[in-house]
Amino acid sequence: MAGPDVFLPDPLAAAAAKKELCTAYGFEGVFPLDAELDLTGVGPHEAALRISRANEDLIRGCELMVAHVTPFRGPSADVGTAYEMGFARALGKRVFAYTNVEVDFPTRTERFVQRVRERPTGEREDENGLQIEAFGLDDNLMLIGAIEDSGGALFRATVPAGREFLDLEAFERCLSHARRVLATTLAQGS
Repeated sequence: MAGPDVFLPDPLAAAAAKKELCTAYGFEGVFPLDAELDLTGVGPHEAALRISRANEDLIRGCELMVAHVTPFRGPSADVGTAYEMGFARALGKRVFAYTNVEVDFPTRTERFVQRVRERPTGEREDENGLQIEAFGLDDNLMLIGAIEDSGGALFRATVPAGREFLDLEAFERCLSHARRVLATTLAQGS
């Protein structure tokens, strides 16, 4: 499980709820905080590197990833989650994802930037003259590519305000779909 859930006020409770759902769908849920690290006496820089390495090790040990890509501190998914998705994809793992926001990435980006203007060619750009990605996807094209090209899928849900990082309906739909995908793969002997 990848996502900004580690930043919640009670990340272990969030992990427990997700792990319970994973078990119900036949998976063993692995959460970033599962790596038991002793960071006593370690400075912030070294602690950060140890956490990063431990997260990569956890991903290496998993069969697939379910990433929480609800926009985090901006119009896109958490940057750490984005890295983890790419890392999993590079390892040949299936990447599934979910978001609790229905609005597409270009619309979110335009709402986020200070000013939007149209170029003579029709593309839209922000106040710095940088083109706004306009493919109508749920997030940056590289994240969607990692999901779809790995054989995964992305699920969206609309949730009440304030529940964007807590609601698990779309997460559960990911698990259900992942179970079907893996069962089909096993039945085909792939």
